[in-house]
Amino acid sequence: MTTHYTGLIERYRSRLPVGEKTPIISLGEGATPLIELVNLPKRIGKNVRLLVKFEGLNPTGSFKDRGMTMAVTKAVEAGSKAIICASTGNTSAAAAAYAARAGITSFVLIPEGKIALGKLSQAMMHGSVVIQIKGNFDAGMRLVQEVAESMPVTIVNSINPFRLQGQKTAAFEIVEELGRAPDFHALPVGNAGNITAHWIGYSEYAGQNTKACVFCQGACAYQQGGGSAKRPVMLGYQAAGAAPFLRGAMVDNPETVATAIRIGHPMSWKQAWTVKEESGGWFDECSDEEILAAQALLARTEGVFCEPASATSVAGVLKSLAQGRIPEGATIVCTLTGHGLKDPDTAIAQSTRPVTVEASREAIEQVITRNMAG
Repeated sequence: MTTHYTGLIERYRSRLPVGEKTPIISLGEGATPLIELVNLPKRIGKNVRLLVKFEGLNPTGSFKDRGMTMAVTKAVEAGSKAIICASTGNTSAAAAAYAARAGITSFVLIPEGKIALGKLSQAMMHGSVVIQIKGNFDAGMRLVQEVAESMPVTIVNSINPFRLQGQKTAAFEIVEELGRAPDFHALPVGNAGNITAHWIGYSEYAGQNTKACVFCQGACAYQQGGGSAKRPVMLGYQAAGAAPFLRGAMVDNPETVATAIRIGHPMSWKQAWTVKEESGGWFDECSDEEILAAQALLARTEGVFCEPASATSVAGVLKSLAQGRIPEGATIVCTLTGHGLKDPDTAIAQSTRPVTVEASREAIEQVITRNMAG
């Protein structure tokens, strides 16, 4: 009998749309750490409890694994032999890995020259058929939907409702680890599926309906309630160059260093607005400079290395704290969606270059002395 952790579907089977005979496709995703930040709150002089849910420690290095285990599991259960997705990087990596695990074919459409190499290498190594298009993610998403109408492939982007069912489990874990829901939960927003999924999870755990759930239209069959009747205020932060929720309309040519949220036409547009209204939350935007500063701050003060898009949640919270929108004494969780190794080029570009010296004890001691001064 299996006694070790085998992934989120088995852990939350009673809360997910799977049956006894469903063939589970898992890589042991979920159960990611909720890390309490101890240095950052002191640095900014705020009396808050600030935690990060580090989804970068999932098997392929991002939160996408939570949704992909469900999407691929249900695709295999339905007899599908191939999956397809449009991606800015993380979805392609997860789709390729879970397709390999399932023994089926994966096709991924990516924007030419607009994907971090760490993510591209994953899709390639897992054997996915990678198709680069001369267009952005939004064009890729449109093409995927068109192709799926005539070809025998299952879409595994977040328009697939099973994706959100898997991703909602992050909210379950947070409530279980904290003993209650946080006061505020902040997420980066690109396609807006993740903020929607978290709200679905919090709502189900609290035994409350939400119109944001496309799977059940607000009357979830898997809603059992849990240990917390409270739901958090949901905060969605976007990159300023890709911020349709701040513009109130779709953005045709999004641009930001945070490639994972470089999306101008979010698929979960209506659901995310519902999350904002039901939770009493807000959307805000951060410049690329603010995002990169937050990424560096997390790495250098807390030892947590996330990709730029992930840091948007922290950058946004720092801004909201400075504005007084988040009160003192609040418990805040920020989702860090992906690992920093997803985009090493951006990290290296903003880091101190290695020091080159002669191979001598004296030279090494001089470097140590200079860097310990003061």
